[in-house]
Amino acid sequence: MADEGHSVQLAARVLGVSASGYYEWNTRAPSARSIRHALLTDAIREVHTLSRGTYGFRRVHAELTLGRGLVVAHGTVELLMQRAGLKGVSRPLHTIGTVVRADGPFISVRVRSRRGVTHLEQYRRRDGSCVGGRGQTESVTADL
Repeated sequence: MADEGHSVQLAARVLGVSASGYYEWNTRAPSARSIRHALLTDAIREVHTLSRGTYGFRRVHAELTLGRGLVVAHGTVELLMQRAGLKGVSRPLHTIGTVVRADGPFISVRVRSRRGVTHLEQYRRRDGSCVGGRGQTESVTADL
């Protein structure tokens, strides 16, 4: 509020704090954590840029710890990437086909795969009702 042209005394009274506390906070040096976060954010931006924006927080964390020897938790890397607006590129699930089987209780299965992991996305019963769908996947073997 003081930055918007209001007096410090009025802003302090409205917010229920002392004016001297505001001045102390305003002149305080940055904390060790905020300095470390600023330095880590710079390193994260550099690694992310060198990867052409493809690395997510797991790969950035691996590069920082294994490649550069920094000691940092993966949660901190994830937090700082979120704050900086950095995201990695992930591969979407691809539909690899529909398997039609006349035997058993089900007649069709939509199969989706990501890097060799296959999931049943939706299967239709003989009576025409669908089972499964978004968020209700089951792992299956790849020999369908």
